[in-house]
Amino acid sequence: MDFTRSFLGKPYVYGASSGQAFDCSGLTTYIMKNYGINLDRTASQQFKKGTPVAKEDLKPGDLVFFSSNGKNIGHVGIYIGNDKFIHASSVKKKVVISDLSTYTEKYQGARRYIELDHKESYEGENRE
Repeated sequence: MDFTRSFLGKPYVYGASSGQAFDCSGLTTYIMKNYGINLDRTASQQFKKGTPVAKEDLKPGDLVFFSSNGKNIGHVGIYIGNDKFIHASSVKKKVVISDLSTYTEKYQGARRYIELDHKESYEGENRE
């Protein structure tokens, strides 16, 4: 999550994924590429893949998706724990951390593309 947080304050630019500026899916694409995961470019495409995750099972690194009209996925962020996510906000014009609870009506679901090393997620489980 330190790598992800290093982009806080970078400007929001529609269509950008350069490392110097981002739109929402540009940020997720750029971050995941660092971990060897190639995502599709748009939030709606990213929502169609990955492993679905229930809201109560979110872990840092999961992608969280939103819709302003309740139908089309139009925004994505990266869950960082404690009901917070990091995203490139078109409203705030930069990469910020927001509370997931303030996006409850827009929340559409989450996808897991990467399994970060969380001690609690491996206790008592057999993982291959």
